[in-house]
Amino acid sequence: MQSRPFSYLFSISYFGARYKGWAPQPNQPTVQKRLERVIRHVLGHEDFSLIGASRTDSGVSCLGGFVQLFLREKAEMDKLLSELNSHLPDDIRLNSVEEVPPTFNLIQAVSQKTYRYYFSSEANLHPFASAFLVKISSPLNLELMQEAAQLFEGSYNFKAFCKASENKTDYTREVLSAGIYASNEFLGTFFPKGIHYFEVTGTGFLHHQVRKMVTALWEVSNGNWKPADISKRLENANSDWEQIPPAPANGLILWKTILKSES
Repeated sequence: MQSRPFSYLFSISYFGARYKGWAPQPNQPTVQKRLERVIRHVLGHEDFSLIGASRTDSGVSCLGGFVQLFLREKAEMDKLLSELNSHLPDDIRLNSVEEVPPTFNLIQAVSQKTYRYYFSSEANLHPFASAFLVKISSPLNLELMQEAAQLFEGSYNFKAFCKASENKTDYTREVLSAGIYASNEFLGTFFPKGIHYFEVTGTGFLHHQVRKMVTALWEVSNGNWKPADISKRLENANSDWEQIPPAPANGLILWKTILKSES
């Protein structure tokens, strides 16, 4: 029998600039630590547990994520959602809540994730825009980037496009779609007209995988790489490749998370 038999699934959005990622770290502000602090305050006790669907890195934002809260006693969902949001900072918001069975496993329920990475090559980018997108100093060959992005589609060993770990043995991930698109999400005085993003959807991603994929696309755009260089790394993942630096975190957003019941 579950020690905390009541379980609630929240959808969540947050702006990641002030946080050192999702997962708790000693003496560092993280999204999970901030959320747990507010839950303790609202409930008046610490008899709960919390898990997230994604462990985003420092500075990475999230538009469509999920968290699962386990409680020992039944809660009034709408009231709980309202009270939590009233105490959360403006850069974290719980969008909805539903009760799920205690056997529901959020980690196993995730079927797809979509990330977007925003960038612009326009000169004189306003500092305020840097909160959401990254400035590229060289002209962009968007057609060539699109060609290269599609090479990531399929099931591959992405060891050459992630931060490898001594404890990890399985680097195979499936990318369902990948492409370059023009953006109209950011409008106003402080944003340039020419904004694009790399969007990638997959069943799961490795540490720094999306950000290293972005760097590879920029290398193709500026002529340092050919699209075939991406294919070579995917087909020979265990070769002694030079490490790819990850693109800056501020351009990356976890755009959407799809659970198995939704797909």
